[in-house]
Amino acid sequence: MPTRNPGEPYYRISIDEAEEMQASGDAVVVDVRALDEYAEGHIKGALFIHVDTLLGRIDELPQDKDLLFICAIGVRSGLAAEMAAAMGFDSERLYNIEAGTPAWIEAGKPTSYGSDE
Repeated sequence: MPTRNPGEPYYRISIDEAEEMQASGDAVVVDVRALDEYAEGHIKGALFIHVDTLLGRIDELPQDKDLLFICAIGVRSGLAAEMAAAMGFDSERLYNIEAGTPAWIEAGKPTSYGSDE
């Protein structure tokens, strides 16, 4: 079940919750890690936008879907969710996948490799 810490403009979710939300078609996973990390393995179908370039590419994020941010351990993805909230995205549609990509891959969830989706 998604949780929210006081003061955070996003929900925290598990990899299982993220997989279910992505499968619904109403959510987009946004991988905010560096390109080399992304190429080593990422959630199948994830949108790649490095956290350092997010503000300049904010218009690439859909306003009509839940945004599931992911990085390696949940720090950069939390920052990205905060940035999206600051740029006017609905905080009820912002999520941080806490466990990160390594946990996703270890769990055998749908994964792609290289710089392609």
